[in-house]
Amino acid sequence: MLTCDDVLPFRPSRVLVCGVSGAGKTTLVTRMSRLLELPRYELDALHHGPEWTPRPEFLDDVRAFAASERWVSEWQYTSKGVSEILPPRADLCVWLDYPDRLVRARLWRRTLARSILRRELWNGNREPSIWRLATTTTPEENVLRWQTKTRDVWRERMPGHEARFPHLTFVRLGHPTETERWLGRLGR
Repeated sequence: MLTCDDVLPFRPSRVLVCGVSGAGKTTLVTRMSRLLELPRYELDALHHGPEWTPRPEFLDDVRAFAASERWVSEWQYTSKGVSEILPPRADLCVWLDYPDRLVRARLWRRTLARSILRRELWNGNREPSIWRLATTTTPEENVLRWQTKTRDVWRERMPGHEARFPHLTFVRLGHPTETERWLGRLGR
């Protein structure tokens, strides 16, 4: 597994970004899309239909972009079958393995801002009200509880992912400063 100080030995054309909720996957996907001139696919937008219902076309949409030669996306929805589609096609996986306190604070800020501003996210959906966030206890309906439930998933699964996808180059970034340093080198 590479780190922020390692030189990437190739120019990637199919990139996955993984990490716990709040790590900054979508933000990094957007930046890498611009930097590498790759089409960007946001899995949340493909997954969530109106009223937060899963779109039946989700996996078909993922298969369609995965079959193309150039893209960047988040690696999430692993229980929905995404791990059978995207990693076999990707050539680079960037793992945002940031400190728990940092990603927790980021997720709180993002969630509260979205809730207060009532900003539309995907397909007409909005973050629940602050009251609903405070009273909803199921992780599947509350992103803050979801993050608590899943915060160690990538750390536990990464050795298995490396073994399962030996063709995939993995880069582990342990802090936003490492991400900035790595992106600076990638853009050269």
